[in-house]
Amino acid sequence: MGTPGTAVTDGSNKLAWLLDELEFPGVRFAVLLSEDGLRIAHSGGISLDDADRFAAGASGLRSIGKALGEFCGSAHTVRQNMTEYDHGMIFITAAGEGALIGVSTTAQVDVSLVAHRMNELAARVGHELGSLPRHR
Repeated sequence: MGTPGTAVTDGSNKLAWLLDELEFPGVRFAVLLSEDGLRIAHSGGISLDDADRFAAGASGLRSIGKALGEFCGSAHTVRQNMTEYDHGMIFITAAGEGALIGVSTTAQVDVSLVAHRMNELAARVGHELGSLPRHR
């Protein structure tokens, strides 16, 4: 992975401000991505290349969640993915039409706080993305 805290200075991260409220103790970084795995924005805790790789992986993880949905009584409906590793967790939440928020945390994070803030942000992100002008 890239160097944590690396600032991104290119013009491709204009919506990073949306992720500011996910910056609290235990959160490594956040990425706003499209359902098909393209990075839309990311927090400063991850490099551009790693944010792109994370977006692709998060999209794949989301697809696996959809494939398993039928075993929970609702095929293709995923509200949130949460995967726990030895040293942290990955959360993925739907954020409006065709968008997702992915967050990487340490193992010591407050899981309920992450989920709560992601759900609040998801509602706002959907509104913000829906109001952006469409370029043809």
